[in-house]
Amino acid sequence: MPINNNPTFRQRRLARTLRELRNAAGLTHADAAKVLGSAESKVGRIENSQSGIRLPDLRALMDAYNVTDPTERAAIEKLSREARQKGWWSRYVNVVDPAYAAYAAVEWDASELYNVETNLVPGLLQVPEYTKALIQLQVSEATADHVAAQVDVRRERKAILTRENPLQLWVIIAENVLYHQVGGHDVMKAQLESLLADSRKQNIELQILPREDPMNVCLFGPFVIMSFPTSAETDVVYTESPTSTLYYEDAADVETYTALFRRLNMAAANVSKSRALIQNALHEMEQDR
Repeated sequence: MPINNNPTFRQRRLARTLRELRNAAGLTHADAAKVLGSAESKVGRIENSQSGIRLPDLRALMDAYNVTDPTERAAIEKLSREARQKGWWSRYVNVVDPAYAAYAAVEWDASELYNVETNLVPGLLQVPEYTKALIQLQVSEATADHVAAQVDVRRERKAILTRENPLQLWVIIAENVLYHQVGGHDVMKAQLESLLADSRKQNIELQILPREDPMNVCLFGPFVIMSFPTSAETDVVYTESPTSTLYYEDAADVETYTALFRRLNMAAANVSKSRALIQNALHEMEQDR
């Protein structure tokens, strides 16, 4: 197979999964090469996302790595098949930032997502009017076509919450987000009412971190932890700033963010109290008119 110098995130996930399965089985590159009847360099290319893997080779490695659970084997095979396939996000590569399209691809593959937001309503829970107002604030020179494309991408992303196997979403939002006047009164009213409705859905757990809670000092910025269907895969952390995006795949980094999410989860109001905080924000909004 030719060398792949620009692997997709799915290809990197597959490579990482095979590397972790081999390590868990206590096998070396040489051992895996014997299974495939190939040079060790082939195993190295597969595990470095530089080369794909044929289905017979994949199945042989799973046998050698003691992957016996049919569901897990099917998930790994599915990941291998889809590694080079284009998803719905590919329709927007010319109108949205490539890093954003790449994130949408990773997010779509996730089975569970843990999101902390410090300043905005999470993208998966935004109503279109909020998204439109937000883009116009963030990109003052944005054209109508650019804004419309961003709104369309958000709408496509939200399908992950209602697909056949919906994403399980845990969200912690800083209370101040409820009071930011993005788009004005009517937009924020619609957004807060939508958050209340979303908080009642079975696959969404929405918590608000009260303004007075001391854990607010730990909110260095928004972050997302994504888990994937294959049990052999490690979680991935995504963070962003106005100028860059970062993915953390190292186990120690992921654990740091996971521990922080657990602390914030304990500090945040429970689901019913969080609904009350959203209701309070709506009530104050109406009183201020």
